[in-house]
Amino acid sequence: MKKIFYLLLLATTISFSQEIALIKYNGGGDWYANPTALPNLIRFCNQNIGTKIKSKPATVELSSPDLLSYPFVYATGHGNVVFSDADVSNLRNYMLSGGFVHFDDNYGMDQYIRKEIKKVFPNEVLIEIPATHPIFQKPNSFPSGLPKIHEHDGKRPQAFGIFIDNRLVFLYTAECDLGDGWEDPEVHNDPKEVREKALKMGANIINYIFNN
Repeated sequence: MKKIFYLLLLATTISFSQEIALIKYNGGGDWYANPTALPNLIRFCNQNIGTKIKSKPATVELSSPDLLSYPFVYATGHGNVVFSDADVSNLRNYMLSGGFVHFDDNYGMDQYIRKEIKKVFPNEVLIEIPATHPIFQKPNSFPSGLPKIHEHDGKRPQAFGIFIDNRLVFLYTAECDLGDGWEDPEVHNDPKEVREKALKMGANIINYIFNN
């Protein structure tokens, strides 16, 4: 299975266009928040780091076999997240087969996603990703690690991850809200430099996925 997935991923990567997806999760949380975020990130990456990602992201449910069609899937929201048994099995298989998952707390997700990810990897723990990790180094340098985009509780931004065979497969960003920074300027009225910082960090994530 793993070999098949990597062959499919390679075929996708070298073809004319790639595709990424937004996760539609269960539990009642607003998975559909920040509708302009991924399209703007895609546009930024295509213009600045040479990707050829389809301009409109797909939407995928965690239990769907289509999940394995995407090298990168993203989720955001403010509320509850619940993984069914089918979600857990498919999500674990996806990450073990080379897929990359990013949950980006839009303020209110923290307590739920920490509990649910334990269902997927009960023997693994979310560890804080050090600022020396490649995801913060290229193509844009973030010497202090994850940038701060929105205040939330005023705590420092943190990026947590789960590593399998030294490969980052699950990224959870907290006290940061990258997705808000990716949105259209008029949505949150963030300064240009804040939005640019968020987009550059997003480009680093995409770069890591396609080059590691």
